[in-house]
Amino acid sequence: MAKYKLIPGGVCAAKGFSASGVHAGFRANPNKLDLAIIKADVRCAAAGVYTTNKVYGAPIKVDRAHLVDGHAQAVLVNSGNANTCAANGVDLANECCALVAQQLGIAAEDVLPASTGVIGQPMTIDPFARGIPAAAARLQASAEGSSEAAKAIMTTDTYEKEYAIEFELAGKTCRLGAIGKGSGMIAPNMATMLAFYTTDAAISPELLQKALRAVVPTTYNQMSVDLDTSTNDTLLLLASGLAGNEPVVAEGPEYDKFLAALGAVAEHMCALHASDGEGATHLITCEVTHAPTHEIARAVAKSVVCSNLFKAAVFGRDANWGRILCAIGYTPGDFSIDKVSVRIASKAGEVFVCENAAYHPFSEDEAYAVLGEHDILVKVDMGTGEASGKAWGCDLTYDYVKINGDYRT
Repeated sequence: MAKYKLIPGGVCAAKGFSASGVHAGFRANPNKLDLAIIKADVRCAAAGVYTTNKVYGAPIKVDRAHLVDGHAQAVLVNSGNANTCAANGVDLANECCALVAQQLGIAAEDVLPASTGVIGQPMTIDPFARGIPAAAARLQASAEGSSEAAKAIMTTDTYEKEYAIEFELAGKTCRLGAIGKGSGMIAPNMATMLAFYTTDAAISPELLQKALRAVVPTTYNQMSVDLDTSTNDTLLLLASGLAGNEPVVAEGPEYDKFLAALGAVAEHMCALHASDGEGATHLITCEVTHAPTHEIARAVAKSVVCSNLFKAAVFGRDANWGRILCAIGYTPGDFSIDKVSVRIASKAGEVFVCENAAYHPFSEDEAYAVLGEHDILVKVDMGTGEASGKAWGCDLTYDYVKINGDYRT
């Protein structure tokens, strides 16, 4: 993957975007930010992908309607209440869009709402009526504004998740930034949790949607914390076009550059989400090489990071490579495991644990040291082709059960 210049600012790094976060009252703790706004100075090309859960939040229904024309200008997010399975959910989401539109002087149809938190709880307009004017007044086109918004969308996350890079299109410097939330209910099949991307690149709505749908299968769909697909998973991408590049309106070299930059940001965000999995003490990345197809490579990688047995072994610093091979073996697809080799690596070194689908002698002490690091890399060589794939996950700990055992209390 190409190297990019990392820049500060998250969703405010791109030209034309501001953001804020406030405490509106969805959470009892007055020190917890729980409502965010991201606003563009101009009407943007916009795209989105969402959960495939048949039970989904009311904001998703509104987003789909508002993105029919491929444009938007603001995003509203609340945390603490998911606005899912509420009788008044859609009406409430539309009312919130109207409030944002009034405060920002834009069309209600150009507002994209999102929610996260407890499912099936009653919800009223009151916290929105308090929080939206306050958030609108605090909008900042700065790193501070992005950080506030990133904090306001958190639920069980232990830290805010932001990232931004610079890249070039047709000789012009463009910026792409993101914020996201999600530590649990992460095993998406279209998007993940909540994630919001902004760019100042000029690109058509059609290609923006195409790029988003191309990147998601190799990044967000390759991440898992707990195999639970959320009801509110939403990934939104807004492009202001203020970088001044010649608009990207057809596939070709410039579209490919944009696609690569989008993929780079998505990969980094996936690692942040998986690393902060509920109760997690390790980030697990699985890289599969020499597979017969990219689809099989991705499927094998995801099987490994989704294996509860292997996740538990990583927590215990046990190099139980048989659990990796087992996960590879039950992966759907037509492939041979005869030439599979496995290595486990981290900053502490690397151990070669499996060769040709059989035990390869290694030091248990060295393996224990390797698994003592936070970031663990599992290298799977299929030995049967040229395709590759990657997936992200985390270990399974006692704290995961504790967190989800009393989530509502």
